[in-house]
Amino acid sequence: MNSTISEKIILGIDPGSNVMGYGILRICAHTPEMLKMGVLDLRKTKDHYVSLRKIFNFTLELIDHYHPDEMAIESPFCGKNVQSMIKLGRAQGTAITAAVTRDIPIFEYAPLKIKMAITGNGQASKSQVADMMRRILTIEEAEMPSLLDATDGLAAAYCHFLQAGIPTSGGKIHGWSNFIRSHPERVKK
Repeated sequence: MNSTISEKIILGIDPGSNVMGYGILRICAHTPEMLKMGVLDLRKTKDHYVSLRKIFNFTLELIDHYHPDEMAIESPFCGKNVQSMIKLGRAQGTAITAAVTRDIPIFEYAPLKIKMAITGNGQASKSQVADMMRRILTIEEAEMPSLLDATDGLAAAYCHFLQAGIPTSGGKIHGWSNFIRSHPERVKK
C-alpha cells in the first residue's frame, strides 16, 4: 500500500455458503475505522446456486456502495466434510469474481493468519476475535452482531491493514504488547 494515499477502503469477506460475513474499514491518516459490518444470511436459501447468485450480487452492492480500494478474503480451510469444502470454495470464488469484475485487488488470508494477527493466537475462537475487534476499533457493545461471521469479515480487513504495513499514528507497531504500550486508549479493559 502506498503511504501517500490519504484514505483507503478495505472490504473484508468471511465467505460462507450459509452465512457470509463482511466488514468495511476506512483507513484515514493511518488509522482504521469501521464503516460497516454485517452478514448475508443464506440459511433459508435451499438452492446452492441461488445462494451463489446472492453472494455475487451482494458483494457487488457492497463494492458499488463503498468503493473499496482492496478486498481481503479468508481462504477456505481444509475440513473433514468434502462437500462443505466444495460449497465454501464456490462461495469464496463467487465473492472474488464479483471483486474481479470491478477491478478490485484481492488479498487472501488463511483463517489461522487472521486469528493470529487479531488475537495473537491462531486457534482463537470466533468470540475471541470478535472481542478483540470490538476493543481495537472501539465498537460499542450494542453494535456487536449476533452472528460472528460479521466480525470475522471485519477481521479479514483488519488483518490486511496490518499485513500491508500501514503504520498506525506514531510509526509501525510490531507486536501486540508494543501496540498496547503505544496506544493504551485503543484497548479497553
